[in-house]
Amino acid sequence: MTKVKGTYDVLPSESANWQNLEAKLRKIFLSFGYQEIRTPIMEYYETIHRHNEDSDMVKKETYDFLDHGERRLTLRPELTAGIIRSYVENKLYVDNDVTRVFYMGANFRYERPQKGRFRQFSQFGVELINASGTLADAEIIILISTILKKLKIKAQININSLGDQDSRNHFKTIIKEYFSHYQDHLCGDCLQRLEVNPLRILDCKVDNHQDFFLNCPKPLDFLNAESQANFVKLQKILDNNQIAYQVNKNLVRGLDYYDELVFEIISQVEGTPLAIGGGGRYNNLVSDLGGPATQAIGFAFGFERVLSCLPPTKNKPLDVYCLFLEEGSLDYPLLNTLRQAGLQVKSNLLIAPLSKLLAKAYRDNPRYIIVVGSDEKAQGLYSLRNATTKEQIQTNLPNLIKIIKENK
Repeated sequence: MTKVKGTYDVLPSESANWQNLEAKLRKIFLSFGYQEIRTPIMEYYETIHRHNEDSDMVKKETYDFLDHGERRLTLRPELTAGIIRSYVENKLYVDNDVTRVFYMGANFRYERPQKGRFRQFSQFGVELINASGTLADAEIIILISTILKKLKIKAQININSLGDQDSRNHFKTIIKEYFSHYQDHLCGDCLQRLEVNPLRILDCKVDNHQDFFLNCPKPLDFLNAESQANFVKLQKILDNNQIAYQVNKNLVRGLDYYDELVFEIISQVEGTPLAIGGGGRYNNLVSDLGGPATQAIGFAFGFERVLSCLPPTKNKPLDVYCLFLEEGSLDYPLLNTLRQAGLQVKSNLLIAPLSKLLAKAYRDNPRYIIVVGSDEKAQGLYSLRNATTKEQIQTNLPNLIKIIKENK
């Protein structure tokens, strides 16, 4: 038996990398006033496959199935839609306050597995809901910058504006007319996009190297006055707060619900540029899912991609390995006392000669080894061995704990 293609196992030797990153992220999110939200990994089909969502991710890459009750379900390919569904279903909008949430969780997309891309993958991110204006946009970019600094990741934040609905509709007309002159050069998907949603052509990974593609009109050049002013104001706020960014006119996002500000975070992984995160503003998704007209903005990072930018984390070393020489010397009160003192403790599960028990204990690389026989248990005195120096003393339990904790 093998794992499913496009998935992976996080082995015990690797789990500390995940735990360390999760702990740092929670601390950052909480410091910005965001609270955690957890939503199901499956949603009703219609939550993901909305009538106005024409992205490749939704059309081609989702895992869709019927359950035993013939209900049509989808494993979530991203978390934003499910979070907004939860926001609407639980009426979190009733107090008309800003909602700040963060998340961590698994997603599922059927695509060709490759380096940094899996069919089951994890993301972390935030949603800032019922928040309009450039101060909200700036908070999100500043939060991203803070994450990169705290994690010591060298990355570039690229930003762009797609404009509001009026700007987007105007640009769709322009981009459709432009690409209609190059239909003989477009891939099959882009020929369909030309009729259904020409803006999606800008996200094509097949044609984007061709000259006619590189020289096509850009959304940023066709913003109306209000959208242009908002984008300029955002840049001034970021500049005044020494937040580094780059304007990238070619940047679009892979989902149709984005409008106005979009952004992407690019880092170098083994010498190759890699998008480790991205996001943007979405001002119609709440109403699309049955809620009131509500503006929102958010971002998501790929856990696996961020971990590839970080040095490995060593698992916390084992504090104590207790060796019980006979079944009668088993001392659970001793083990519980050590654990209640905040120590990591293992013990042998089979009785064997001391030499074999010591060899097994050293393979777990503990800081200390405690040897317990019937006499030691009766006397309340324990042999404490420093696993590094091999020095050994006999002492009582309070002093034993004191020595171990003082030398931690």
